Amino acid sequence: MATNEEALKLLERGAQHIVPEGGLQEKLETAQKEGRQLRVKLGVDPSSSDLHIGHAVVLRKMRQFQDLGHKVILIIGDFTAMIGDPSGRNKTRPALTLEQTRENAKSYVDQATLILDADESKLEIRFNSEWLEAMNFTNVVRLASGYTVARMLERDDFTKRYGEGTPISVHEFLYPLAQAYDSVAIESDIELGGTDQLFNLLVGRDIQREYGQTPQIALTMPLLAGLDGVEKMSKSLDNYIGIAESPESMFKKAMQVPDANLLEYTELCTELELADMKTLFEDDVKEAHRVFARDLVRIYHPDANIAEAEERYDYVAKGGIPDDIPAFKIPQEDIENGEIWVCKLATLAGLTASNGEARRLIKNRGLRLDGEQVKDPKLQVDLSNPVVLQKGKDSFVKVSA
Repeated sequence: MATNEEALKLLERGAQHIVPEGGLQEKLETAQKEGRQLRVKLGVDPSSSDLHIGHAVVLRKMRQFQDLGHKVILIIGDFTAMIGDPSGRNKTRPALTLEQTRENAKSYVDQATLILDADESKLEIRFNSEWLEAMNFTNVVRLASGYTVARMLERDDFTKRYGEGTPISVHEFLYPLAQAYDSVAIESDIELGGTDQLFNLLVGRDIQREYGQTPQIALTMPLLAGLDGVEKMSKSLDNYIGIAESPESMFKKAMQVPDANLLEYTELCTELELADMKTLFEDDVKEAHRVFARDLVRIYHPDANIAEAEERYDYVAKGGIPDDIPAFKIPQEDIENGEIWVCKLATLAGLTASNGEARRLIKNRGLRLDGEQVKDPKLQVDLSNPVVLQKGKDSFVKVSA
């Protein structure tokens, strides 16, 4: 059993905000004295069915609370997703239907429990339609009366939109209030979220007071930068590492983390000792990447042969062709006498956006055919047998007639 000091050190690792200061320590001490579990809340609007390690940052913090003996409540925002969370957006977010959110929720929970302990004594899964859908207009008016428009306009994105004259729909003000009421409904002790959720978590504290409850602690985790090192990790930007990806794919992507972001990834995505990694990073940055990649694969694929995933990475890095690459069949009308122009082939196969881009790729020595560098942009490729095209180090496609 961890001491409160050890628990606090673990829970503070990587945290961006803990409000109020000292509140988390007080909650831990109170729970220990009363011999009860803390109720730790995370609300998610399942706008996407696939999770990546950016999503996992806060889920891993939830798991730490579970391992310390507390109960986490994963609230699926099937009702609030129909409002659409405006956080960080400069225009009204499209809402989802109840059916869409519930379909996404099934996949979300399946993947989230790769990280969370699914034991009923440590995990509670709730849908906020359970209480929000049942509210009548009198209930909504009471909820809305607990917060002012002036306070709502203190939120950065609302302030910016208001200043720019960009419309703000009244229903967007209801989102943080609805999320706050979730905390009332489940009597939350602690609410977790990304840094973009801090305002909403603080609204939860105020609304709990209005309903006569002890305010929750707000704990936020940083938003993980994607593999481009700039934008937030996102599937739509293709700069993500999915938690359900194969060991080989996960290892390869982990090795692509920019040097400048490696220690942040280490702190937020693994259990490695940060001080040790800092020392290793200064001595041998490539080996630091490998240590990170091995540990990341171990977390999501505990039974995988990590050495084999690393060997596959090295094989491809040295010019080898991986086994699991996408295949594309060239339409017969694009083939003449069994051959096709290499630039047209690259474009049809999706490696380049245009024939001009393919020419530039060849000029810059960035295109390979069956492992050999393409030097002639006028090359005609024989498609009597399937061939493998390669763009850069790790974009492959097998093409056939």
